[in-house]
Amino acid sequence: MTQKIQEKGLTAAVVTEPGRVRNVVLVGHSGAGKTTLVEALLAATGTISRAGAVAEGTTVTDHDPAAVRQQRSVSLSCAPLVHDGMKINLLDTPGYADFVGELRAGLRAADAAVFVVSAVDGVDEATVALWDECAAIGMPRAVTITRLDHPRADYEGTLQECQEAFGENVMPIYQPMLGDDGASIAGLLGLVTLKVLDYSAGYPPRAGEAEREHLTPIKDDRDLLIEGIIAESEDETLMDRYVAGELISTETLVPDLEKAVARGTFYPVIPVCAATGVGLDALLDGLVSAAPSPLEHDLPVVTGVDGSPRPPLTCDPDGPLVAEVVKTTIDRHVGRVSLVRVFSGTLRPELVVHVSGHGLTERGHPDHDADERIAHIYSPLGAQLREVGSCVAGDICAITKSGSAETGDTISAKDQPLLMEPWTMPEPLLPIAVVAKTRSDEDALAKNLGRLVAGDPTLRLERNPDTHQLVLWCMGESHADVVLERLRAGGVELDTEPVKVSLRETFGAAAHGHGRHVKQSGGHGQYAVCAIEVEPLPRGSGFEFVDKVVGGAVPHNYIPSVEKGVRAQLEKGIAAGYPVIDLRVTLVDGKAHSVDSSDAAFQTAGALALKSAAEQGQLTLLEPVDEIVVRVPEAYVGPVMSDLSGRRGRPLGTEVTEDGDHSLVRAEVPATELVRYAVELRALTSGAGTFTRTYARHEPMPAHLADAISKEHTNR
Repeated sequence: MTQKIQEKGLTAAVVTEPGRVRNVVLVGHSGAGKTTLVEALLAATGTISRAGAVAEGTTVTDHDPAAVRQQRSVSLSCAPLVHDGMKINLLDTPGYADFVGELRAGLRAADAAVFVVSAVDGVDEATVALWDECAAIGMPRAVTITRLDHPRADYEGTLQECQEAFGENVMPIYQPMLGDDGASIAGLLGLVTLKVLDYSAGYPPRAGEAEREHLTPIKDDRDLLIEGIIAESEDETLMDRYVAGELISTETLVPDLEKAVARGTFYPVIPVCAATGVGLDALLDGLVSAAPSPLEHDLPVVTGVDGSPRPPLTCDPDGPLVAEVVKTTIDRHVGRVSLVRVFSGTLRPELVVHVSGHGLTERGHPDHDADERIAHIYSPLGAQLREVGSCVAGDICAITKSGSAETGDTISAKDQPLLMEPWTMPEPLLPIAVVAKTRSDEDALAKNLGRLVAGDPTLRLERNPDTHQLVLWCMGESHADVVLERLRAGGVELDTEPVKVSLRETFGAAAHGHGRHVKQSGGHGQYAVCAIEVEPLPRGSGFEFVDKVVGGAVPHNYIPSVEKGVRAQLEKGIAAGYPVIDLRVTLVDGKAHSVDSSDAAFQTAGALALKSAAEQGQLTLLEPVDEIVVRVPEAYVGPVMSDLSGRRGRPLGTEVTEDGDHSLVRAEVPATELVRYAVELRALTSGAGTFTRTYARHEPMPAHLADAISKEHTNR
């Protein structure tokens, strides 16, 4: 059953049966018209009074000063509507690659995807990558070609691009029909049904039978479509009957088409123009009839909170409660807003639930378990949250003011706590170092950073123990801009500074050092002398301290003091202020005074001895080297290899991925050359390249670079 409720002029739908829900995520490049299409669909179904009403007040899940200021969608938002008695949850995702975390959340919450492709701009590499990502998880897909009213729109060319980029079984099920002016799109012709939808008088269209003159131009396209549908049919006799010349009825073809789309083996193309209403009803009908319901979609794996196995879930409103927080936003007026997909059971107000935060712990999210009361449940749309009485398995809702729920958390029954297998998230690879302008801003910065990290799994916060910088790891420049703007909007005054890389120092040759700390003053003085030998060790050996003092030249109780002083100086660094590693220090001689020697004096002498040895020990500056794996289409292998060579990279080889469409380029590259590589690789490959990095080792830095860093340290 689907019930509509009214609140403040907006309609909210409440369903009691999972089979009456369709969860559809809209994906595509920025500028393709996703948000415009969502608003047109909301207006066409009477959910809002007119297209643009939502845009005038950004959605609660998108109530973001950074997004408004930069005039772009940077967050996942949910727009529910009702068509033909079905509730369709439209999940609008950002088109910028930097916000792929929002896309992944949308894919997790959805059961089908609609690829929105502009008839003006066509298909880009990023959209192809999204298609491959959906294919990898078996997501049913459809394509809608938008912006048909634009003067430069090229529907046929864009359709061909889609077919070449997305592969087999991407076929149009409607043919656009030109108006009397010979330029505008006035209607659609169904290639299976042979029905005409005439929009010349506006939306909704007038429906009628195709005229004879309409049939000849579409014969080839219709034949290809019918053959494609029959090839996907479960009726193995259908192809033989078709080849034998039998006319296959529409009543047979349409159900087979819908089943193939729901299975994710056939991908219909529907032309749509949000501005004129062309194709809106065709798209809605397709979502209702062909998109799978939550009952048809495999559910994520669940375990106990301790990782113990549990039986597979089913989408049953009466089953055990299992829901997932797919997005968390801190709204300035409402507080914490969590967008939740219910996979099993029913979420009700005043219900005490268990919130398990174990899924994204590797992304800097600490484990947390808490019991909380769900005060209210809402249906989000526009700038309002419409309160509803429940949310059944398969549906999506919003909850507010949860004290602990973060993106990726599992909500389950208090007496039967469960944990959902987390979705995969890309690693943020662009570091941004931030610093509060004043001491009073430090507390506000820490508080706001905690909120942002709780809601954004693609944002990683790190306090570098070597450089002592506070580093935000972001997905790209646009992501970083939005994060910084959100921090400033929260009242934090901050600056950014160049990111420092964790360098090291070591000795390039053996050396001797002499440390003498002798001071006389009134009362007890300070007296300590020590002699050391320093030997470099292989990389990764660490530090060794050896005592070879004979004859008690350094009293036994002061030998640990010498080691302590040496270790302290190792941490401070010598030439450039970076930790010194991989060496053996041997204490060979020294002197002490019966009255003036002390622990502090020998610590100072040990540090001075190490500095003395450094003056003759060919001190070497080491830089971290990372092993990176770059995934790019074959056409970009040459430019990527050339670029890595310019970054002092050493190629390790290339290989072709299993799909045969991409190559993996492996190389070792100094970390100092990778600070902005996330941005530069995207520009080099038109958004098609991605990479991963892992620390390999520290290696000597070229002399001219090391000298520059040492001089900078000396001049401070």
